[in-house]
Amino acid sequence: MKVQRAFLFIIVAVLLIDGLNAQAPAKFINPADRDISVKPGDDFYAYANGTWIKNNPVPPKETRWGSFNVLRDFNINAVKSILEKARANKNAAAGSVEKRVGDFYAAGMDSLTIEKQGAAPVKRVLATLDAIRTIDGVLTETAYMRTQGLGSPLYGFFVGQDRKNVENMMVQFSQGGTTLPDRDYYLKDDPRSVSIRNAYANYISQLFKLVGTPAAEAKSNADVVIGIEKQLAAAQASRVEMRDPYKTYNKLSVADFNKLTPGINWNDALKILKITGQDSILVNNPSFFKSVANLLQAVSVNDWKTYLKWNVLDNAAPYLSSSFVKANFAYDQAISGQRVQTPRWERISTLTDRSIGELLGQLYVKEYFKPEAKARMNVLVENLRKAFAIRIKGLDWMTEPTKQKALAKLAAFRPKVGYPDKWENYNGLEIKRNSFFENVRNTNIWRYNYMISRLGKPVDRERFGMTPPTVNAYYNATLNEIVFPAGILQFPFFDPNADDAVNYGGIGSVIGHEMSHGFDDQGSKYDADGTMRNWWTDEDRKRFDVKAQKLAEQYDAYTVLDTIHVNGKLTLGENIGDLGGMNVAYEAFKMTPQGKSNKKIDGFTPDQRFFLSWAQVWRGNILPEEAAKRILTDPHSPGPYRTIGPLVNMDAWYSAFDVKPGDKLYVKPEDRIRIW
Repeated sequence: MKVQRAFLFIIVAVLLIDGLNAQAPAKFINPADRDISVKPGDDFYAYANGTWIKNNPVPPKETRWGSFNVLRDFNINAVKSILEKARANKNAAAGSVEKRVGDFYAAGMDSLTIEKQGAAPVKRVLATLDAIRTIDGVLTETAYMRTQGLGSPLYGFFVGQDRKNVENMMVQFSQGGTTLPDRDYYLKDDPRSVSIRNAYANYISQLFKLVGTPAAEAKSNADVVIGIEKQLAAAQASRVEMRDPYKTYNKLSVADFNKLTPGINWNDALKILKITGQDSILVNNPSFFKSVANLLQAVSVNDWKTYLKWNVLDNAAPYLSSSFVKANFAYDQAISGQRVQTPRWERISTLTDRSIGELLGQLYVKEYFKPEAKARMNVLVENLRKAFAIRIKGLDWMTEPTKQKALAKLAAFRPKVGYPDKWENYNGLEIKRNSFFENVRNTNIWRYNYMISRLGKPVDRERFGMTPPTVNAYYNATLNEIVFPAGILQFPFFDPNADDAVNYGGIGSVIGHEMSHGFDDQGSKYDADGTMRNWWTDEDRKRFDVKAQKLAEQYDAYTVLDTIHVNGKLTLGENIGDLGGMNVAYEAFKMTPQGKSNKKIDGFTPDQRFFLSWAQVWRGNILPEEAAKRILTDPHSPGPYRTIGPLVNMDAWYSAFDVKPGDKLYVKPEDRIRIW
């Protein structure tokens, strides 16, 4: 169960609490971006963004294009410039940050060497799997592959906080073993799902052929892999079910886990996984592992060998020669609709950040993060915290005992801004300038060893769950923290000359969103110190659940493509975050001089600018294939509904744009959903 909740695809900014006056140029809210043929009360998303959307189609190398992507594009080019400079630095000292970052990037960009090596790096690995003779051998390799950076077959495995004892790190097993983005792709027979499965089968067959497997055998291998994965998918719980932190919290002794899964000796598996001294574990879906135990006996050893080889191939494909990369992209195309491959420099820049992000981050913050930004951001967070407290105290549906617990949790929120105070330097990680595949594998091995090294140690509350260049933000329930990496604290979503309405409509609602995650349908099940423990009265919880159900039903009604609707239960946490974030940000905005005034800028009132700022954050275009995929896999609602979903429940929006009965978005005051 992941307890980190990210405000995915939103950009945050840095500003002084109320030092931004109304001397802002019109560019921050450009009237020309609107479609004024649309009434705000009929489709506020189109009204605020229609012309911009028309003029900004999705570029061929992207699957969507919007405000988030504009900043991401700026950031990846910034990272590229850092990496190119490090690669060219011939005088960088051995072991220095510049040397290690430059060598990792250089190896990834050395396409001539990568082409020359062809399939050789992965063939050496595949050959070791041929020695498997028994199911015990299958289980041994399934565990061993993780320790060697070669994939994560059959199930998920990680070390993380015990949700009911947050000072303790625990071994945790989760459902897994499939490759397609969601179990529904295996289990549904609608035309889109069938088409994607066919593309997946072709991808499997292609990769096997690239390592010398005869065509007929490669096709047969694809059938074997999909057959196994379909059975694993059928045993998995849905994404909605997996959101329940209580249902997914199952603490078992290792002995009891062995009894649950006849034929699997978890004592042996833990030894191979380098885990010692652990007598209990957490399992998120015990019934899945029962099915795995049965499946291990029902499927032949040879078929399991094929499945393991596939996991190695799929894990390695992006880091091998162009034939593998092209096959991987063709598969991705079928799912996302992306028209051309992302440029190599961009892929390797992203990989460098993902692999050694705190080395790269040290160089990034020197050039792109001003020291005063951290202090300014902390001031703003405190302002939003004050506004949230005001709203909690004023709730008419919550009793005083629960309010006091909510206020205590809010007061305990820990903000982390920009980058960690202590950098991770990846001691022991070997990086060579001429060995791309090995560098990636070595990084995976290092990260695995680092993860398991946290067992038996105090929980590290200083770590960042995202790298400094990341364009995102998140809330972590078991640490009760809100985190804003440096990558999101910059233009174009913040400018020191922008008025408060613009900045609070963007950054304010983002910070409010992250705070609201602590009080959404799942985050509200964790207390002030991050422990999964009930702090509600029964009556208050029932009232909250009724309101949450109404919000889920609101989003269920939104249509994305043809008959595809938003999944209100899957997106509930993020939708509560948006609704709470907007209300808290508006509360904070009304405390500023501009928020208390009616002075117009470029013809817009302060309130209008606040809501238009929120709307332009979510403007964008998305390919239909990508949109369909995200409905299954993304806990966030699509941009148009993230825009209008909170607003139709806010009285201030109706007043700002004179929305009245008869307008398509109009909701009666008594039916507006008010939670935080």
